[in-house]
Amino acid sequence: MSGMTETQDLLTPQYWKKMKIGASELDMLSSYLLEEEKPSIPLALAALIVGHHINLQESNSNQEQSISDYLPEESFTIGQALRFPELKDKSGIVSKIRAANSLPGTKYSVIEVEFEDQTSQEFASELADHALNEVAELEPDNQMDPVEEILSEHGVYVASTIEASLRENAEFVYIAGRWFLKALTADFSDGQLNLAEAILDMNAGGPLGTEEILSEIGGPDGIHPNLASFSLDLALQDDERFDEIGIAGEVAWFLRKMEPQDVQQTPLFLRYEDVPHDREMLSEEMLELEQYLHDEHSPIEERIEEASSVEVRLIFPHWRSGSLPLTKSMEKLFPTAYESPRVRFEFVDAKSGERYPGWVVRAERYVDGLRKWYTQHGLMPGSYVKVRRGEKPGEILVDADTHHSSKEWVRTALIGADGGVVYATLKQTVVSAFDERMMVFLPSDISTLDQSWEKQQQNLERAILASIRELTKLNPQQHAHAAEIYAAVNVVKRCPPAPILAILAAHPEVEHVGHLHFRMKHQGQEQ
Repeated sequence: MSGMTETQDLLTPQYWKKMKIGASELDMLSSYLLEEEKPSIPLALAALIVGHHINLQESNSNQEQSISDYLPEESFTIGQALRFPELKDKSGIVSKIRAANSLPGTKYSVIEVEFEDQTSQEFASELADHALNEVAELEPDNQMDPVEEILSEHGVYVASTIEASLRENAEFVYIAGRWFLKALTADFSDGQLNLAEAILDMNAGGPLGTEEILSEIGGPDGIHPNLASFSLDLALQDDERFDEIGIAGEVAWFLRKMEPQDVQQTPLFLRYEDVPHDREMLSEEMLELEQYLHDEHSPIEERIEEASSVEVRLIFPHWRSGSLPLTKSMEKLFPTAYESPRVRFEFVDAKSGERYPGWVVRAERYVDGLRKWYTQHGLMPGSYVKVRRGEKPGEILVDADTHHSSKEWVRTALIGADGGVVYATLKQTVVSAFDERMMVFLPSDISTLDQSWEKQQQNLERAILASIRELTKLNPQQHAHAAEIYAAVNVVKRCPPAPILAILAAHPEVEHVGHLHFRMKHQGQEQ
């Protein structure tokens, strides 16, 4: 049986979906890690398991009845099993043999073969001159290694299955994308970990690579450097003082207590508690708007192709927090990690080259680190921010469409002593391009607004109705677009579009006047 035929079942996704990692596979992985004496990535372990399954299948097939490929030149015996490549590998048993009624000078036999489907057919045997006797041999260069072929199609699934099994086994340990045997890891003393803390403290909390820390605190004698690094990574991971914040493929450590406050804890303005709402209330127009607004809390199943850049329209919560939303389109640009909930990288101003430390907070779906940059560029809620990946890993370029300051009539939020917001169209100094529907100009002192956020007393329904009343005063038609309402509501309360749109669609006091424009019903009656 050829290698390709032996492994053809293994090329199907069904085989690997049914695959289980049993005791024998775990023993094999343990032996491999023990022999290699260094941690391994999941794909290397997957290659080992795939090779094992190929060998297992070949061993099982060798124990089965031998089946020969049919060639007309060969002679056969009754009861012999044959496979017919020309009939899509159909197989059967030789049931009869007779001499052929051949022409003078030509002698051969005829065999009758019974197939598994109860049909039978006759074939020539002992016939030297026949085209089927010429077996085409595949050139070695045209054949892909079976392990490589399976890994190219199913490697990710096999690796994830292995990882799921290893996580349930206390004998194996994992850090930064690598697995090893816990019994073989080296121990680090409390004194060494305290010294690691001091080293990071002296380096502004980090980030520092494992080797940098190891060179300062010293590692166990007589072990491979790779194992020493892995063991230190494991010890730091198990200590709450340290946070692994490197991008995928790189390990970097930071002192948790020295991480920015807005990284350790979600900023007040970004905190959102799910608001129950009926998505069936959302029209096709509303769903399109939800996708257009790209709120990180919107449950959008985006089919996003790899984009070179993404343009964001700031809303108040992100402007006030100095953050960006980590939407599905945005997360394709930002560095990620194997396990770390926080990833440290650098923002780079696309024009000046100035650098700002940035943090991806994966679980809460935001990116922190732009408060200073927003201020320097005079950005405001509604301003456009363009984000693209830098040339080096761990760098993200940010750009704003800024221009010389000019006086423009813009929507301006006026904040009362109680933190309440009213709107007026006033002439203000503007230095950046903005989305007219999302734009809100804010005064320099918004401390009373901050205090109202701290009290968290704003009711969503009241915030929506108050926003409609204020926004419609600025429009001769006395209506406001849903995007304007979304932006205004988020000045006083964090909320994604869907709950707002659901209330707009169902509230008895709100009237939809077409194209996602809304007003209070009494306003229409007064006209």
